[in-house]
Amino acid sequence: MEPSIFKYIVRHSSKQQLCLVLVIIAYYPFLYLSLELPKLIVNQAIENNVGGPPFGFNLMGLELELGLEQVEFLVILSLIYLGAVFVNGAFKYYVNVYKGRMGERLLQILRYQLYNRILRFPLPRFRKVSQGELIPIITAEVEPLGGFIGTAFADPLFFGGQLVIILVFIASQDPILGAAAISLYPVQIYLIPKLQRKVNALAKARVQHVRRLSDHISESVSGIVEVHSHNTSRYELAKFSARLARIYEIRYELFRRKFFIKFLNNFIDKLIPFFFFSVGGYLVIEGELTFGALVAVLAAYKDLAAPWKELLTWYQQKEDIRIKYEQIIEQFDPPNMYKLCQTKEPLSNFSRLDGNIAVNISLLDDNNVFVLENINLTMPLTKHVAVLGDADSGKSELAMLLARLILPSQGKIMIGGLNTASMSESVAGRCISYAGPSPHLHSASIRENLIYGLKINCDKRPIGDVYKNSKTYRSEEAQSEDKLKFSLGQNWIDYETAGVTGQESLEVRIVQVLEEVQLDREIYQMGLHGKIDPNLQPDIAEKIIIARKCLQKRIESNSALSKFIETFDRGRYNLNANVGENLFFGTSICDQFRGTKIAEQPCVRAVLDDFGLTNVFLEIGKKVAKTMIELFSDLPPEHEFFRTYSFISSEELPDYEQMLDRISRGYVIEEEDKTKLLALPFQLVPSRHRLGMITEEVQNQILEARQVLLKDMPVDFLEGISFFDKECFNPEVSLQENILFGKVAHGVASGSEQIDEVISEIIDELDLRGAVISVGLNASVGVGGSLLSNAQRQKLNIGRCIMKDPDLTIIDGAADTLDRKAQEKLIEATLCGRTGRGVVWAMNRLHRADLFDHIVIMKDGKIMEQGPPNYMFKHLNSGDT
Repeated sequence: MEPSIFKYIVRHSSKQQLCLVLVIIAYYPFLYLSLELPKLIVNQAIENNVGGPPFGFNLMGLELELGLEQVEFLVILSLIYLGAVFVNGAFKYYVNVYKGRMGERLLQILRYQLYNRILRFPLPRFRKVSQGELIPIITAEVEPLGGFIGTAFADPLFFGGQLVIILVFIASQDPILGAAAISLYPVQIYLIPKLQRKVNALAKARVQHVRRLSDHISESVSGIVEVHSHNTSRYELAKFSARLARIYEIRYELFRRKFFIKFLNNFIDKLIPFFFFSVGGYLVIEGELTFGALVAVLAAYKDLAAPWKELLTWYQQKEDIRIKYEQIIEQFDPPNMYKLCQTKEPLSNFSRLDGNIAVNISLLDDNNVFVLENINLTMPLTKHVAVLGDADSGKSELAMLLARLILPSQGKIMIGGLNTASMSESVAGRCISYAGPSPHLHSASIRENLIYGLKINCDKRPIGDVYKNSKTYRSEEAQSEDKLKFSLGQNWIDYETAGVTGQESLEVRIVQVLEEVQLDREIYQMGLHGKIDPNLQPDIAEKIIIARKCLQKRIESNSALSKFIETFDRGRYNLNANVGENLFFGTSICDQFRGTKIAEQPCVRAVLDDFGLTNVFLEIGKKVAKTMIELFSDLPPEHEFFRTYSFISSEELPDYEQMLDRISRGYVIEEEDKTKLLALPFQLVPSRHRLGMITEEVQNQILEARQVLLKDMPVDFLEGISFFDKECFNPEVSLQENILFGKVAHGVASGSEQIDEVISEIIDELDLRGAVISVGLNASVGVGGSLLSNAQRQKLNIGRCIMKDPDLTIIDGAADTLDRKAQEKLIEATLCGRTGRGVVWAMNRLHRADLFDHIVIMKDGKIMEQGPPNYMFKHLNSGDT
């Protein structure tokens, strides 16, 4: 990146800056005209020539005899003045808008380039700088740069030009007044930079301490488990408070100095009118200066203060921006940055790697201590290699070197005849995959994470095409050098890399990969418990209805299955569904029929009143609230039981406790409390919660209320409830519940297993398994994969790697959280699926040695032994590893 902010601005906006300069130069004559006209109006149209000859004027050297009367002349001059004011305002409007647009465009480019550089940081860099430092720089700290970029050249020229023109005008009226107007500027020009230097140093210190504060917050969030488990909240608060105190001290000193500079400028500005009033007044009295000229000078000086202040503000902003930009360069220009090369060769011309892997390297850490020393390893690229060793053996570093994630300090690694140090990222990204022990998953669906490695097929369509309908974006700007190069509005999936021809065959490949990494069954279960929109996926919805009918036939032919399922019946109460589902005979679609809002609906309250359920539900609500308080009041707010079992959130629990206390002391139940209590029974499932509150009598009352609701349905219900209908798909329940058209019976031994088996058979008969897995693939993984287990995250990580069918797959501890049996099954399935492709698997203990072609034993950064499995068994059996 350019070493200074001005060089950066010139490189990326020289044409726009030149255009703005020309507009500002065109503005100068109109500015001078607006200063000259007030004097002309006073001296020629108002004060002089009363009763004299017809009026004319001398304006900027142009003499005109118009032959007008005084009033007509005054009106014409006033209209000209009004026109000049309008033109000046139009120039200012255009300049300000253009500056803002140009600044935002360059800010967009700057953020893009900074993020680009983060992607090119060498991995050791991330050990020295945290996300808490990098994120605020790109999001917040560069924001002022956008405001300055548009003003970098425009403001000095715009306001400086105003200043010069006004001073020239004042001097043209009287040289003494002109000298008075500029007399104190040299003092300010000398003092302000000297005072500003300390302000700059304080501003730099403030930025550094705010970054450390952000880093502390990020570290606390990442290590919140340790904070709670070690009870160090008070210590972290003390550290945070100390950082806040230091920032306060810096900002206080910064305010003192900045406002002293402002005070000094204001004081000096007020001295000039003293000279004008005294000296100018004396000259008017002596007849050496006209009254109109003095008025014009005073008006001009009033306009003089604004551009001078703007220039001082620009200078202070320039110094602040200079410091910010230098610090950004310091953070984003580390040594040994990767070259982010995008291949220009067409996919059809791309060839796979073949040949051997030849390793002859050493690796040093930051203290010049050997992490790996004299590592020599040669093997065919198609072989499967196990690298064994403990955490300090260096096996993980070797895996990262082979994956080109770090570069050797000495020597080189040749893969397929290419040196990894000079290998382009496009080649490495297609041909080499790495699965580490701590996978990162993007906050997206399982499918998006699985095919992430295929999103490399960028045709570099200009981003201007995406913005072709935008009124404020110009495609020629988008296509110029160093601008945003890629558009998200295209198909990024590289089907050829995955070995498929299109989307349909990619879906088949996805299922194969899930089977290889032993994740297909889990994704299938996620799909069964997932939901779809029948309007977007009508084919799946129709097949689910067919599966429902098949299940009903099985239940009719095998009465034993009926005890595992309680189907929905309009005339019966379903003990395995909650009260709300029973009352509405459906599930809510919108928020107005969820949570406490369900008891706010007039139609619901009317039904409860009509069938004598209001008081019953109030009593049940009290009992439920009391039970929840007894069970969960002692649990920490983040406990999973709140999410799994409680009807009341941890935040609301104290409110309910106070509510019950008020009721026990005889207070009248307020409407808000009444609504909260009435909403609680709607969540009760009799067969699951077994609290004995929804008695048979209450069930019958609910059934009677249901019949009335279904018979005379309010419009709100039609729009807010998805009703249970044998012929319709319900988008508010899972695929499994749609197939069941009911609920799995609680408390029946092996009920869920029996139902899963029957549904699985029906799905296979209807060839629906792929569709169900497709729904499961659309499930979100959560932030960083938090909705998946550790084992699922690691399997998905390995699946993402083999999805693109790389020539070399490197797996480093990516299956360590699995038990021995699961690891062996995963290793067998993965290696069998990678026949003919290279695999390097770094592990602590050897599993399924018969599946590997070569075994490497490492210790203390050195290779102790290596060879085929039959040769190595004596070392493994002797307990060397």
